Amino acid sequence: MSTPSNANQALWLDPFRPLTVADRAQLVAAGVDAQPLSTLDELEAALMTTPAQMLVLGLGADMALYTDTLTLIQACGRSVAVVCRLERRQLELAVQALHAGACHVVAADDFSDAAWVLALEHAKQSTAPTAATAATEARAAVHISDTAVRSVVYVDPVSRNLLALAQRVAQAPVAVLVEGPTGSGKEVLARVLHESSNAANGPFIGLNCAALPEHMIEDMLFGHEKGAFTGAVKEHRGLFEQAQGGTLFLDEIGELPLTLQAKLLRVLQERSLVRLGGERAIALDVRVVAATNKNLREQIALREFREDLYFRLSTFKLRVPALAERSGDILPLVARLLARHVRGTQAWSVSEEAQRVLLSHRWPGNVRELENIIQRAMVLCPDNHIDVEHLMFDDAHAPFAMPEASAGMQDLPQASALQATVKHSEHHAIRAALEASRSREEAAQKLGISPRTLRYKLARLRDAAPGLAAHS
Repeated sequence: MSTPSNANQALWLDPFRPLTVADRAQLVAAGVDAQPLSTLDELEAALMTTPAQMLVLGLGADMALYTDTLTLIQACGRSVAVVCRLERRQLELAVQALHAGACHVVAADDFSDAAWVLALEHAKQSTAPTAATAATEARAAVHISDTAVRSVVYVDPVSRNLLALAQRVAQAPVAVLVEGPTGSGKEVLARVLHESSNAANGPFIGLNCAALPEHMIEDMLFGHEKGAFTGAVKEHRGLFEQAQGGTLFLDEIGELPLTLQAKLLRVLQERSLVRLGGERAIALDVRVVAATNKNLREQIALREFREDLYFRLSTFKLRVPALAERSGDILPLVARLLARHVRGTQAWSVSEEAQRVLLSHRWPGNVRELENIIQRAMVLCPDNHIDVEHLMFDDAHAPFAMPEASAGMQDLPQASALQATVKHSEHHAIRAALEASRSREEAAQKLGISPRTLRYKLARLRDAAPGLAAHS
């Protein structure tokens, strides 16, 4: 079936009724090129890759699918007009959908030109920016390429400002130093820089400078010629060469040994390298993005990092805030994590109390800790509805260890009760994991903790729960 070039792209999510060939033909005639989807996973993938500005949603019998869909759209950072399809008798549900933010409602059996021309008109009005918004977005779009950036969760105003700045910096061929605490998402920002740049079609190559011994890092970065050393049976292209025409991401740059810092500086200065055991200089066309969770200025003072390399790497510096500094990202991140793991047609949900707990936590482990907490909750949750009892935090970072500064003494009993709930949740989680596993190592893996941490927790829980002794 051919599609007219002037047809408007739309995502069509309906887990209840598949879109037939005849239906699609009628929609195309009305100016709608519909991409049929049946799950939220498929929708998330489409939101990442499709520029469609309209989503048609087969709502079914209640608002649950609409709520889950809206959460996913927000998590993906997209602006998409939602048109709901309903049975003609579902007047009350139509009113609810419009109040919840749907731009239009169409009868489920209506594929007429008039109905869909009107739906398109409402969708365009819904996504059209105001004059002030248009001016702001126009200024932010200056020098930003049309290359689609990967879907990232930057919902909090702090994160949105960082994203806009990164997209601008991406257009200049300068080295970038990304700073931020461990687990905050520095590599995610590095990929945004790559995918927003003119080199987006080139490779993105990453190396953790703290993960390998010095001699291996040198070979990984710069490569070697055949016969350069014992065991070098063929030539090896290093990561700089592999990243030609793209981006080389050097994570934990503060851990790079001083001898390698000197070699890296020379490569960056000369924009060329010579492989180990080689003589020919190889010209480089590579953008370098480095990241660190350390204060490199302090390392320079301690003579642990070269000042000249610091200035070469930090033509532009970007700082990724800790998750606690951008709390507006927490629930959208949760929504995105859960949307990846839909069980059949039933989407995940999180109770209001559990949301409050997630928002009140200090998140010392940042996004990485949040991923662990949600994965544990999904292991423990039998019905796709996550509540407080399913949230298992590490003891030292319990969300109620430090009440909010504005809370009075009357809040302390409630905090104690909630803390007891968390303890009970941990007890339940460990018991469930042990009973469902063949070994403590497997149980620890399911819980997202190390076997050593599990042994420590078991030792603390034995007195309060003798039944666990049988599993330990």
